[in-house]
Amino acid sequence: MADRFNTIAGWTLFSGIVALGLASVSGHYFKADKHHRPEKMGYEIEGVASEEGGKAEVSLEALLAAADPAKGEAAFKQCQSCHTINQGGANGIGPNLYGVLGDGVAAGRGGFAFSDALKGKGGKWDFASLNDWLKNPKAYAPGTKMSFAGISDPAERANVIVYLNSQGSNLPLPAVPAAPAAGAEGDKAAPAAVVGDAAKGEKAFAQCKACHTINPGGANGIGPNLAGVAGEAVAQGRGGFAFSDALKGKGGKWDDATLNEWLKNPKAFAPGTKMTFAGLSNDQERADVIAYLKSVK
Repeated sequence: MADRFNTIAGWTLFSGIVALGLASVSGHYFKADKHHRPEKMGYEIEGVASEEGGKAEVSLEALLAAADPAKGEAAFKQCQSCHTINQGGANGIGPNLYGVLGDGVAAGRGGFAFSDALKGKGGKWDFASLNDWLKNPKAYAPGTKMSFAGISDPAERANVIVYLNSQGSNLPLPAVPAAPAAGAEGDKAAPAAVVGDAAKGEKAFAQCKACHTINPGGANGIGPNLAGVAGEAVAQGRGGFAFSDALKGKGGKWDDATLNEWLKNPKAFAPGTKMTFAGLSNDQERADVIAYLKSVK
C-alpha cells in the first residue's frame, strides 16, 4: 500500500515539474511575462490608434477647400425647423443666418434674444469658431439655449459652413497649410512644380470655349473674355462683366497659385460662384491651361 502511494506521489510531483518547465519555456517563447507590447503587432484594427500615433487629422482649411456648398445646403435642412437663411428672413426659434459669417457672435440678427452663455463668447463668427459651434454647441457655450446636439462629421460641418458662407457672407476661405516635407530627415527639397505646356493648354482650353472667348478684344459671353487675364485683379475689369459677389469677395490677382486653385475647383475656391464648370482634376492639365492663358496677352 505504501509503495503504491509513493508511486502515485512520485508521478504527481514529476507532472508538476514538467508543467512548470513548459510554462517557463512558453513564457519566454511568446513573451507572455513581458509588460511591453510586441515589437510588431499581429494585425491592425482599422480606426484604432497605435501607441506611436493615430491617424493624421485633416485640417479645417483642407476640409473647407474640398467642401461642397450643395451638400451643405442639403445638410442645412435639419436646421430649418429653427432657422431661416434668406436675406431679410424672420427670426424663429433661432436667429436668421443670412450673412452670419463675419458677424459678431450673439450680436445683431434683428434683435434676437441670445443666451447669456453665447453673449459671453465675444469675437466674430469666423470659420474656426463656427466649426467649433456646429461640432458641439453645448461644449462651445455651456448654458446655451441651443438644443441641437451638433454635427460630428468634420466633412459635413465643412459643407454646411461653405453653404452658410455663400449666403450673404462670401468670405475668402482660409489657405490650406503646406504639407510637411516627406522623409524622416525633414530637410528634403519639395517636389518640383509642374511645368505647363501652352500648346497642350490651348487644346485643353477647347472645353472652355462654350463660355469664354480668349482673343484680344473679344466679347464676353456666359463667362468673361480671358485674353490677358493672368496677373489681373480677380473679378475686376473684363469689359464690365457681371462677376458674382462670391468671386468679387476673393480679392487679389490671378497669379499662378490662384489660377490653379480656381481651375481645380471653382466652387471650392469661391463658394456661391456662378461658374458651373466642375474643374480640372489633373495637375498637369491645369498647368498647361495656365501656361496657355499666360501666353495670350
